[in-house]
Amino acid sequence: MLSRRRSIWAAAEIAGMRFYQSAFAITFLVILAFSLCSCGAMSGHAGKVDLEWIAPSEDGGGFARVGSGEKFLAWGVNYDHDDSGRLLEDYWQQEWPTVVQDFKEIKALGANVVRIHLQTAKFMRTPTEPNEASLKQLARLVKLAEQTGLYLDVTGLGCYHKKDVPQWYDAMDQIGRWDVQARFWQAVAKTCAASPAIFCYDLMNEPILPGGDKKETEWLTGELGGKYFVQRITLDLAGRTREQVAKLWVDKLTAAIRKHDERHMITVGVIPWALVWPNAKPLFYSKEVSKNLDFASVHFYPKKGEVDKALKALAVYNIGKPLVVEEMFPLGCSIEELEAFIDGSRNIADGWISFYWGKSIDDYAKGDLDMAGAIIKSWLEHFRAKAPEILGKK
Repeated sequence: MLSRRRSIWAAAEIAGMRFYQSAFAITFLVILAFSLCSCGAMSGHAGKVDLEWIAPSEDGGGFARVGSGEKFLAWGVNYDHDDSGRLLEDYWQQEWPTVVQDFKEIKALGANVVRIHLQTAKFMRTPTEPNEASLKQLARLVKLAEQTGLYLDVTGLGCYHKKDVPQWYDAMDQIGRWDVQARFWQAVAKTCAASPAIFCYDLMNEPILPGGDKKETEWLTGELGGKYFVQRITLDLAGRTREQVAKLWVDKLTAAIRKHDERHMITVGVIPWALVWPNAKPLFYSKEVSKNLDFASVHFYPKKGEVDKALKALAVYNIGKPLVVEEMFPLGCSIEELEAFIDGSRNIADGWISFYWGKSIDDYAKGDLDMAGAIIKSWLEHFRAKAPEILGKK
């Protein structure tokens, strides 16, 4: 029976990954459809915005600003790559004014959270030696967030560009790989610990485990447009349950963060298997695994005519902790349906994070747009218009 259950899980994960990989593929190909814009650059910010620390509220049902106690809702964007597909770390040193301008544009959209994605290879020179240049640039980005009045969702351990993954890292077994991941998070947490601009640390984008008794051979899976958004945290369950492996991994990485940072929240962004397989139960947000996670993060791309189905799946992750839709975009549905999903989830969700790829509404308005560009422009306009309603400013 156990073997059969694991086989079912494996089949479900394959089906789920195919669905979500198709969503990521559409996202990425949409971005590749546009030529790189020449964004205007600011030289810097004159002042510094006072940001309150964000933490779970006393009742655990949402977020609150530490000090004032005011309720906090996240309304943000993933700033994962630019419109040509370059990752942030591909240009954030040589083209720093572009990053500064992008943060200004994100702020103008009404966002208060920016989700950034950090690559393991860019932050670990060797299995034991962090990359000080990357950490210095991260500190610079944190200061920019403070000056702009934006909070950072720091997502780590990315291996999006397989060509950049060191051979030594790819060849490691689970123990060695987890040790490197722990050192990564120690270095990042030490860099960010003192800043109120950190909203959270997201341990990894969409981690998965092998299904059944099958031993996998590849850490990364699902190449899409030259990027790998999903990776395994082990290649072999080795007789352990999925919950046991997930708990060991989460606890190890959260302990690494807590060596230097005891305040900032920790989460992990997951594929909502309940949307793919209605009877699926949360893994990382199960009672056994989620003890050291401060809130639930899930990635939703509702399909046309299935808003109610998406809302029902989202409710599975309402586990008594704050809940954030960490990725959303009108890929398979209309803008109106995505808005219906947002509005329908406001009774349980405490944040919604979409995407920004280095082009502002004005940039899109400068020339003729194809269908994809028109959709992105319309969504950004809608996102900006909805911000006051979400954040209670009207």
